[in-house]
Amino acid sequence: FGAMKQLLAAFLLATFSLLAQAQNRGLPDFTELVEKQGPAVVNISTTQTARSSGRGGQPFPFDENDPMNEFFRRFIPRQPGMPGFPGAPRDFESRSLGSGFVVSADGYILTNAHVVDSADEILVRLTDKRELKARVIGTDKRTDVALIKIEATGLPTVRLGDPGALKVGEWVVAIGSPFGFDNSVTAGIVSAKGRSLPQENYVPFIQTDAAVNPGNSGGPLFNLKGEVVGMNSQIYSRSGGFMGISFAIPIDVAMEVQAQLRASGKVSRGRIGIVIQEVNKDLADSFGLSKAQGAAVNAVEKGGPAEKAGIEPGDVILKFDGKAIEKSSDLPRIVGSTRPGSRVMVQVWRKGSSRDLPVVVGEITEEKVAARSNRGTRPVERTANRLGLVVSELTAEQKRELKVNGGLLIEDVRSNAVRADLRPGDVILALISRGESTEIKSAEQFNRLLAQFDKTANVTLLVRRGEMQTFVTIKGLTEKRE
Repeated sequence: FGAMKQLLAAFLLATFSLLAQAQNRGLPDFTELVEKQGPAVVNISTTQTARSSGRGGQPFPFDENDPMNEFFRRFIPRQPGMPGFPGAPRDFESRSLGSGFVVSADGYILTNAHVVDSADEILVRLTDKRELKARVIGTDKRTDVALIKIEATGLPTVRLGDPGALKVGEWVVAIGSPFGFDNSVTAGIVSAKGRSLPQENYVPFIQTDAAVNPGNSGGPLFNLKGEVVGMNSQIYSRSGGFMGISFAIPIDVAMEVQAQLRASGKVSRGRIGIVIQEVNKDLADSFGLSKAQGAAVNAVEKGGPAEKAGIEPGDVILKFDGKAIEKSSDLPRIVGSTRPGSRVMVQVWRKGSSRDLPVVVGEITEEKVAARSNRGTRPVERTANRLGLVVSELTAEQKRELKVNGGLLIEDVRSNAVRADLRPGDVILALISRGESTEIKSAEQFNRLLAQFDKTANVTLLVRRGEMQTFVTIKGLTEKRE
């Protein structure tokens, strides 16, 4: 009986120990992390002198501490006639707040470019209450990374981690100055990795649900080891405040940028001169790929690095410099981080097989938008074809304008073509099926090609829309029309 009591006691002790460990794992303690890493996080305040036409000195009808004042300051153009702008022009000071973190003991600090953009004065406040003026070493608006410098030595610095090792669901901690409250600590989990945001082609964002608000911008995101894995940059919000979705720049991306900023004050990026599109399952079937992967090439810049290397519209880029392209958003990041002038191998999928092409990477420049002019039409066929499209052949003038040899103008969209997001005004340049791409020269040729497919077939079209080209897949054809 005594032995059974001892076994029962040992069992209960082990059970309580396991429960305690599970509870500790579920509710991590962040105190040690904050004590060790918090001193390396700084508050950044900026002053910008601007000119308004208001008598009262305030450009908008809000108190300067009101979050709406910051919103209007950043997003609403200042111009005469707006509320708060009566009378003669006058100068006023605009102030904003942000965060940053020390990356070297001699005073180099990382923050967001939008925190210090156009600032006349930058003031850094440390956790020991010292306030020091900072100068901008360089900014990169494409990644929203800035490097600033204060004159100090022996500063506490953060430890850098590997954002690639982060797992979705892992705990993370944000430290910053939301609304000016220094060294505020919030915690959450990694909601997703590799997020692509509109017009943000060079950053695979880390999405978290750690509370981030105005003033947190530029602050660090830590893993539970106390290592910085990201820099808080943006929030998704309909109210201007935190709504459970925030985005951080992976620290390896930020550090690559700061290295260039420290060396030269600017960032140079590679480019190869192509327009790309995501490869979904329908496109993969049309190209003859076993799975949806890579970046489909819609257009190639004339005389650009890609054209010189032999890359063609309709190719699918599977690898760049040995790095696999799983989704199209991977390519701009990889190309952009490649040093201009480098010679790399590009693996493309063309007509059912892969091939390697050497390309010399160019340097990115400001994009030019071609002027658009009115287009006339010369109707050839008014009835809808098997795709439910009413098309006409391009005139000689239209071909010269678009710099194409053929193509069909879509005049009307009917039947199942509506579901494929085809629009009047689109120009069909090519038809792709089973990895084969055929350039479209005439309506007769186009209809002859369509007649070869049964009604369950999927057809992919290369379409010109304005100044862009895109692939559009139509699932299933209609019965042949007379």
